[in-house]
Amino acid sequence: MKKYELLAASALALIYAVPATAQTADSAPAAQDTQTTDTSDDIIVTATKREQTLQDVPISVAVTSSATIERSQIRDLIDLQSVVPSLKVSQFNAVGQTNFIIRGFGNGNGNDGIESSVGVFIDGVYRTRTAAALDDLPEIERIEVLRGPQSTLFGKNVSAGAINIVTKRPSFDWGGKAEISVGNYSLMQTKATVTGPLTDTIAFRLSGSLNERDGYFKNLTTGSDINNRNRWSVRGDILFEPSSDFSLRIIGDYNLIKERCCGVVSIFNGPATLAIGSLGRAISDTTKTFDRGVIFNTDPANRLVGKGVSGQIDWNVGFAKLTSITAYRDQVNQSNQDIDFTGADISSNKTSNHIKTFTQEIRLASNTDGPFSWLIGGFYQDEKLQTGRDIRFGKDARAYLNALTGGTNGLLFALESLQHAINPAVTPGSYYFAPGQGLADNYSMKQRSYSIFGQVDYKITDRLTLTGGLAYLNDRKAARSNVVLNDRFSQLNLENVPGLNFIPFAALPASIAGCLLQKGYNPAANGGVVPNNLFGASLGGSLPGPGSAPCPASRAGTNPFGLNALQFFYGNTPNHGPVNFPNANESGVLTGDKVTYAARAAYDLGAINAYVSYSTGWKAGAYNLSSDSRPPLNGVGRSADPESVTVYEAGLKAKFRGGYFNLAVFKQSIKGFQSNAFTGLGYSLVNAGKESVRGFEIDAAYSPAPFLALTGGLTYLDPKYDSFAGAACVNYDTVRCPVNPATGLRPNFRDLTGDRPAGIPKWSLSTSATVNHDLAEGINAYLRGEYDYTSKTQLTETTPPGLSTWGSNNVNASLGVTFVNAKLEVMAWARNLTNNNSLIGTFPTVAQDGSYSGYPNQPRTYGMTIRKSF
Repeated sequence: MKKYELLAASALALIYAVPATAQTADSAPAAQDTQTTDTSDDIIVTATKREQTLQDVPISVAVTSSATIERSQIRDLIDLQSVVPSLKVSQFNAVGQTNFIIRGFGNGNGNDGIESSVGVFIDGVYRTRTAAALDDLPEIERIEVLRGPQSTLFGKNVSAGAINIVTKRPSFDWGGKAEISVGNYSLMQTKATVTGPLTDTIAFRLSGSLNERDGYFKNLTTGSDINNRNRWSVRGDILFEPSSDFSLRIIGDYNLIKERCCGVVSIFNGPATLAIGSLGRAISDTTKTFDRGVIFNTDPANRLVGKGVSGQIDWNVGFAKLTSITAYRDQVNQSNQDIDFTGADISSNKTSNHIKTFTQEIRLASNTDGPFSWLIGGFYQDEKLQTGRDIRFGKDARAYLNALTGGTNGLLFALESLQHAINPAVTPGSYYFAPGQGLADNYSMKQRSYSIFGQVDYKITDRLTLTGGLAYLNDRKAARSNVVLNDRFSQLNLENVPGLNFIPFAALPASIAGCLLQKGYNPAANGGVVPNNLFGASLGGSLPGPGSAPCPASRAGTNPFGLNALQFFYGNTPNHGPVNFPNANESGVLTGDKVTYAARAAYDLGAINAYVSYSTGWKAGAYNLSSDSRPPLNGVGRSADPESVTVYEAGLKAKFRGGYFNLAVFKQSIKGFQSNAFTGLGYSLVNAGKESVRGFEIDAAYSPAPFLALTGGLTYLDPKYDSFAGAACVNYDTVRCPVNPATGLRPNFRDLTGDRPAGIPKWSLSTSATVNHDLAEGINAYLRGEYDYTSKTQLTETTPPGLSTWGSNNVNASLGVTFVNAKLEVMAWARNLTNNNSLIGTFPTVAQDGSYSGYPNQPRTYGMTIRKSF
């Protein structure tokens, strides 16, 4: 708690070190939520890189004010989705493995070679990976969620949308704010900001935050709590403003996250997981999913460090305003996890990445008052990425695999014994699945991209405005792999084990020889020797009979001694191992470019603004930087092609006394959607032929009386795969993924054409009501309630629908009292007030075929916040 005590003391020192009589925006009582109480004209957005009111900007955008962020206890972008129904944010098995989705589209989680389809911008600076946007929110002015492709003005990786975070600028008046929150799970959060002048032309803002909390999962093996909070950040902001025509803003920030994340529970224990239980090792009780007790033999550990500096110049040169934003960011993300999610020491995974990114944007926007206005600009990005993971078998791995294959003297021992007769280096009982064997994935990638963009607006009449936008985007990635496989069993070609056909058939253990004979195997036809595919699936073609006692139960044409399923890495590749690149056939370079455009017509009807638009977007190609990265073969390769997006949209924006009502209707299609499905040990990165979604969005606010403010947001989505013949195969889909009796393997792909994509709920709703009341002179009270709903949907296509179909019903609430003269606010709050239970994600359990795991949502949290402004 020393960090907390230091920051709390610093916050108090800031309050009393500044003149108490200062009056600024920061010194005012808690601001009223512009979404709920002011007219829509007061909501300013920069969605088109110009300042416009929410009602005038002709795109679908949701705005969340600083008041909503404070009163809803929104601490990061994961919390933000509770007030923006078209935005979905999910955190999976590590702090940095977070996915952003808008209108059902989004990807990029877990695989550093693929960038997110939803771009996150903080004060105009692009955060290239989702992990770089997870630090606690600084002092916020507003957050804009732009829905639909934004490539014309925002670049290459906003094919699904963009999140634009605008922070509060330094002020030339002294002021600031400090707050402290306490709550259940030993929550202790502090946050402080101070701003003021250094000279007549230089102002500063210094902000910091600390967020500590116990975890709401309990590791039943070690006794530790999981999914805790342990993060802090500091941010310095300098504004140089010598005149109204010129400003220079320099921002530096540093944030650190060190947490035990994330909680995973079993939702279905197949035979492999039950075998672990038979060894006397703990496994999850699937009837107690929401008791939030996890079974890890070691606690997960995460360390994420982000730091950066940016400089923004705004210069009014008369006919236009020049803006330049230069930034450099450095991100380190490390994690260590037990990935079998049991009390046995079977496998562990250490991952890390280091990303260095330089970006430069420059744009010129016209200042003319006439009917014609324009904006031109360019963007450049240079990034260096190093990423890797190290998967190792633990001390219980061999016992686990023995349990699946007949025990200590079972099939693995038999294979080693037969090989030992030919190769003495193969030691029976310990050669395969020894501790320390596994896979080391290491990749590096250099990326350079740039774009040139422009937009023009022409007012045909006072009411009709036409807009056209054009952008050229160019991207180049140069990647290199250094993958080392030392899992001896995965390296073995079970269909042709060297030397077996030199061993007499009579030397086989009686249990194996007798079973082969019972199933109709003819040793004489094989020269009276052991077949070299004895432990491979292809032997099934020589076994016409079904298995019956004492033979293991098996169908005719199936080899009961086939061990192919135990080859976790590269078992279905011809060389049974990685092929590193660049090589003679692969350059390791991926290039692409695209011209995107947008066209809009907006008509001002007075109380209603109407618009229609057609726009395109693009997301650059991606490398698969995981162990499923393979040389190109039959459509399976290292990389995915770019995504190309088109959207037709029509909207109405109505403003009226006390509120507004905005409606957007759209049809959005992505050709080449980059599907990034986790299959158990790696990622299947492939392009869908085409994925589309039709739907509508509603955003509304109304204050029927001075004491009452209402908001509502509704999203309806009807998606489908228009064409997707290359979806990852799964074991539960036996129709489209039948096991090949000749190889024992499933196909790589299945055809999902015509299916509804997983993870996209049909209905999403968020609504709030805020009641304000004056208790006495200078004392105001408010009560705010929120409801966040998503309809049931299959969360992922790699898990059976019966296990992975979930929705959510969350209620959040806050009750506060504001002492106007003292500039003090006291607030009690709760998130997930009704303690609604749901899963936010599911996946095939690692190395346990037929088992599935999931991520339960956060349970009820509650607490109290004291906020002091000055």
